[in-house]
Amino acid sequence: MIQAEIKSLLREDISIVIKIANSGKHYLCDCGEASQLTVKEIQSVSAIFISHTHIDHFSNFDGIFRHQIGSGEKVVICGPKNIHHQIEARLKSYTWNLIDENAIEYEIREIVSPEEIKVYTIRPPHWNLEWVKTQNFLFEDEHVKVNFAILDHKTDSIAYLFSEKDSITFNGEASGFRKGKWISELKTAFENNDEDKEIEIEGTTYKSSDLFHLLTNNPGYRLGVIMDHAVDEQNYEKIKTVFKDADMVYIETFYKDTDQEFAKKNYHSFASASGNMMKICEVKEAVPIHFSRRYTESDVIEIETAFYKAFRGN
Repeated sequence: MIQAEIKSLLREDISIVIKIANSGKHYLCDCGEASQLTVKEIQSVSAIFISHTHIDHFSNFDGIFRHQIGSGEKVVICGPKNIHHQIEARLKSYTWNLIDENAIEYEIREIVSPEEIKVYTIRPPHWNLEWVKTQNFLFEDEHVKVNFAILDHKTDSIAYLFSEKDSITFNGEASGFRKGKWISELKTAFENNDEDKEIEIEGTTYKSSDLFHLLTNNPGYRLGVIMDHAVDEQNYEKIKTVFKDADMVYIETFYKDTDQEFAKKNYHSFASASGNMMKICEVKEAVPIHFSRRYTESDVIEIETAFYKAFRGN
């Protein structure tokens, strides 16, 4: 199952690691200052997801690539418009005369619109951007597929939804047949919605659709990370479209309810607004994150109390 770990303490900038159970592969959401983020975790990150490049979400990018360079791996970086030039600028600001050209490769995916993702690569030692292609999806590997919403924070702020692949369970007791390769053939037909696939079992040929009742589709776990966003209807419609019925969502809750004017001025959310949005989306669990540095521990307790009151309705 997908699990998220917040790596920043109170009054530190936000950074969240997404981990896959029984896998050494990690994903990183935002690169703010985070004292709990370990070198081992950084070196296990295969993809980085940047919401936006305000300093509190991007300042630790240098520390991230400091511990990735030399791995020889390809690391994917996803982010908003202009992310490719900002990554290029950060990398070119250092001297790289002693680095091997195969030390690392970054593939940068710039989110231009919901349907347009521009893909670039960048490698040492010169760190010159190379345009690769334009595609209509953001990210998918053997573990997760990532969807997104482009929110307004007086700049594009990307909210990400990590969805595990669905799994298919075979009910062997109900079949009455001996196990064999036909089970994997049936699962493949089910995944491809191929109802007319012929499946041979113990010398008899069956239509795959007649055997689908032996399979159960188990929807994958869906975990969302919603960073900075203004409290407005356009943002909320986008959030509902992507995050409705998610299993778990971590959502920016920058201000207390008593500081709503600051939230409006700075295009942020506040406690009860974020909680109510999660209630409307009917997510199963929600966690408020990313509080203003002005707040003490007692302020954070006030934020969490107001958030959960709005979310749970009690």
